[in-house]
Amino acid sequence: MAASPEPGHPQSVTPSLTCTPCAEAIAFYEQAFGAEEVGQRMTMPDGTVGHAELRIGDSIVMLGDEWPDGPTRSPTNLGGSTAALFIYTDDVDALWERAIQAGADVVFPLELQFYGDKSGRVRDPFGHTWGLGQHVEDVSEEEMQLRMAAFSDGNSG
Repeated sequence: MAASPEPGHPQSVTPSLTCTPCAEAIAFYEQAFGAEEVGQRMTMPDGTVGHAELRIGDSIVMLGDEWPDGPTRSPTNLGGSTAALFIYTDDVDALWERAIQAGADVVFPLELQFYGDKSGRVRDPFGHTWGLGQHVEDVSEEEMQLRMAAFSDGNSG
């Protein structure tokens, strides 16, 4: 039986990214990930984006510019990202190339993982880390433990 390219995660949590400059981030996500802006963009008088929403696949990601008194900071301001977002697709090779061509940097190369996904990680020009993956093999719990142990042994030292 062929594995579904997505692991079956329903979206009950909607991420909200702080991206500066947000308008450039929206254009990047459209180019790199095929995002579609949905709803009305709320633009502040100074031209910054107060709120916008993108659809990537069947999920919504909210985003806006950093603002001085706001509760969140952009990865660029922090000097790194505190989380990663994952996109599962039925053609991870094409999505990977699209993201790289749009300007994403490789964090971890795209390769078959012990847990049954072909995946890797990229960093967008705004400092956010994205996992790009395709589920290619269903792995039993027992097999997963064996593979994880072998992976850990091969990566220690």
